[in-house]
Amino acid sequence: MILNSVISKIELKKALYLVPTPIGNLADISLRALEILKNSSFILCEDTRISKILLDKFGIKTKLISNHKFNEKKNLPKIIDLLNSGSIISLISDAGTPGISDPGAILVNECIKNDIQVIPIPGPSAVSTAVSISGFGAKYFFYGFFPEKLKDLKENLDTLSRLNYSIVFFISPKKFNKALPILKSFFNDRKIVICREISKYYEEYIRKNVDELKPLNGLKGELTLVISEKKVNKKNSSKLSESDKIMIKKMVNKISIKEISSIISQNNKVSKKIIYDYCLKVKDEK
Repeated sequence: MILNSVISKIELKKALYLVPTPIGNLADISLRALEILKNSSFILCEDTRISKILLDKFGIKTKLISNHKFNEKKNLPKIIDLLNSGSIISLISDAGTPGISDPGAILVNECIKNDIQVIPIPGPSAVSTAVSISGFGAKYFFYGFFPEKLKDLKENLDTLSRLNYSIVFFISPKKFNKALPILKSFFNDRKIVICREISKYYEEYIRKNVDELKPLNGLKGELTLVISEKKVNKKNSSKLSESDKIMIKKMVNKISIKEISSIISQNNKVSKKIIYDYCLKVKDEK
């Protein structure tokens, strides 16, 4: 496909554009993204070899500037000078939306300091794609990549396990296998969707209970994990039935309130606090 047959020359604002690129299937790129990439003065990218595959497919000849996590700070003065001089610059990552677990945040903050306009373009994201296929709750927390040290991972997962949201992670299969016991220890009662090769020919969505997980062997590339929200046992009733009240009155002077609460709560869905409070009330009346 030649881009010139679809997109004509357009007038862009002088700004830094954050342009998402496909996370697998090259056809997922938007026409607006192609317009901006074609009409930019420069395109900042992580790996010029990977980005060139996309640009060549659509006949885009814009000059590429290598901009990855090892040189993005060093590049800042040069890029800011180019933007201040009126250049239109696009920032892309190897796949997905730049700045989300990929280079971008440092440059965006520098543009903000220098009153340079930053314009985001909607597009492909492994995060929203994985959440949409999960079937879990709409509220989610995006964590990003697992830390290198297991000690840091344990501390973070301990905090995350207390949130009643779905949680999204990025991880390699090798790290997944290494972290599996820790995942099980904090999320054993939850469900998980493991997304691999999203939008590619061999895409796969593995759905399991966390306690059923086993090591993944022979897989390549990054995985996107979505863990379901916490199970909340909602009480169907906030009141004791008359039969429960009669039973409590019979037991209140024979066994402890704690024992009564355990017995009554096994047979219905009233909270132990309500049972406990009623026991105290009965004792006070006697």
